[in-house]
Amino acid sequence: MDLEKQAGGGVERTEPSAPSTQPVRGTQQPSSPEGCLVVAIRVPVRIVVLVLVVPVRMVWDALVVVWRFLNDTVFRPVGRALLWVGRALFVWPFVGLWRYLLVPLGRGLAWLGNVLVVVPLGWAYRYLLTPVGHALAWAGRGLWACLEWVYARVLTPIGQACVWVLRGIGAGLAALGVGVYAVVAWLVRYLLVVPALWIYQWVLTPIGHAFIWVVRGIGLALYWVTRVLFVLPALGLWRWVLVPIGHAFMWVVRGIGLALYWVTRVLFVLPALGLWRWVLVPVGRVLAVIGREIWDALGHAWRVAGRISLAVGRFLGNLFRWIFVEPVRWVYRTVLTPVGHVVRDAVLRPCAEAARSVGRATRQALASARESARQARADFRRIMFGEPRKREAVARREPPGAETRTLGSSTTALTKD
Repeated sequence: MDLEKQAGGGVERTEPSAPSTQPVRGTQQPSSPEGCLVVAIRVPVRIVVLVLVVPVRMVWDALVVVWRFLNDTVFRPVGRALLWVGRALFVWPFVGLWRYLLVPLGRGLAWLGNVLVVVPLGWAYRYLLTPVGHALAWAGRGLWACLEWVYARVLTPIGQACVWVLRGIGAGLAALGVGVYAVVAWLVRYLLVVPALWIYQWVLTPIGHAFIWVVRGIGLALYWVTRVLFVLPALGLWRWVLVPIGHAFMWVVRGIGLALYWVTRVLFVLPALGLWRWVLVPVGRVLAVIGREIWDALGHAWRVAGRISLAVGRFLGNLFRWIFVEPVRWVYRTVLTPVGHVVRDAVLRPCAEAARSVGRATRQALASARESARQARADFRRIMFGEPRKREAVARREPPGAETRTLGSSTTALTKD
């Protein structure tokens, strides 16, 4: 049983030291020392935890074995059976319906559609609509030629004459507009712009300068009056009265704050600091050591319980094998296997051969029936629509692929005989 501590926290795991080339001294280097509290807690905690964990681990392993057995013997076969039933109830009927009913019905409808719709429409397109379309195209080309002649010989000269007349009218209107604009600009310049500039330069500018000088003098006088009557007294009051009073108030507030700081430090901070440093920290360290040891003990006990559970399981498995499995295997090998071979050779193989011969004969009969039906359909189609028209052979410029080239012949258009 491995009772060594795992690496983590303040306790280090003891590992076998690597071989060293230095000579071995009389005393071994001690590992990092552990506290007496850790040594006193470790062994009792591990014993108690091992006693508590072993039943839990054995129950857990038993549940795992039961689950695997049920999964292999019950759930998977039941799932496969349900899958086969689902295919038999839902998939195979629809497949048979599609393959043996809908597909032949669709092919028959396609053949009827071809005979009743496509062939008549093709005949109508080829012998009715195509000649009518050619006639309409010829009439459209003639109409378009007439329209082109009218446009070139009638509309184009009329349009050019209209453009020439409009250009002359536009030139006269442009000359009249230029003259009117020149007269109006001269009148506006000498009746409005020149008098307005003279009034601005010799009347409004001097008046504005005088007004600005008066406003500037009034503002300067108001500035000095306000400074003498209000700013200087207020500045003296602030410098010689309010500032000393504020300094005195700050000294008083600072003294009160310092007194409150020391009272709070003595009454609250120092007791809380002593409680944290001398009570809570040691207790926390002890609880941390106990918790770490309990966690390590749980891991160690779980592994040891796994070994114990494995040994118990192997013992029970061997017992079950020698009590039940080996007798059943012996019965299967010595009794059931010879009987099965006899049944296979005497009954199953002749029955299978007979079934194969029946299936072969049935397939041959179905093939002959399909061939007869195909020949009947071909004869009916030949009676109703006649022999299919053969494609005419087209003369090719290139030689066929089977012929070989010689020195006296050629396959190109320029050198061919």
